[in-house]
Amino acid sequence: MAGKGDGEGEGNILKLENQIAVIKYVILFTNVLQWMIGAAIFALCLWLRFEPGIQEWLQKLDSLQFYNGVYVLIVASLIIMIVSFIGCISALQESTMAILLYIGTQVLGFIFGLSGSAVLLDNSARDSHFQPWVRERMRLLIMNAHHEQSQQTLAMIQENIGCCGADGARDYLNLQQPLPNTCRDTVTGNPYFHGCVDELTWFFEEKCGWIAGLAMTVCFINVLNIVLSIVLIQALKKEEEASDTYRK
Repeated sequence: MAGKGDGEGEGNILKLENQIAVIKYVILFTNVLQWMIGAAIFALCLWLRFEPGIQEWLQKLDSLQFYNGVYVLIVASLIIMIVSFIGCISALQESTMAILLYIGTQVLGFIFGLSGSAVLLDNSARDSHFQPWVRERMRLLIMNAHHEQSQQTLAMIQENIGCCGADGARDYLNLQQPLPNTCRDTVTGNPYFHGCVDELTWFFEEKCGWIAGLAMTVCFINVLNIVLSIVLIQALKKEEEASDTYRK
């Protein structure tokens, strides 16, 4: 009976070791994936921040608030990459304190990723703060269309994007301003159907949607890693208890 008990005890320990190894490898894989996504978010955010065309449009429209979400996600992406590195070390060490520290960093990464996505979309997507800013600025430019600087800004935006006014050609009529040629399609000669508010929103929403999607994917991985880390801590405790029992 003693031999059977010893065999069962040793078998339980081996089973726990195998389970711990599987959890460790899953955590390592998710952290490598997380690091790659974090690097992609960092690169995309830097491109969005320093792309000359986008920066010029936002400066002309006095809508630099758009960059607030970009800044948060740049910080979040750096945290993601650091957290991923810490996660690999924590899993390999099998240290409860290191894993608890890792769980804390995962929570921090989740908060930054979620808040950055929210701020970015709130300053770029439909029904966000971005649209009223652009609408107000476009109407102000139309009201001052007799000034050369306003004309140049309107021409740059309307020609490059293919839009007219804030919400359409009617803005010029309502504000008692002549409809410029930059508001017309060069092929048909008709005014562009969509206003610049919608066109700019669609443009930025497409770019920011990818970044926010990647950030939300990382948030999901953060939750998964937190669960796996808790399971790993419990498995390590069971292994330690089984080892103590086996020695006795």
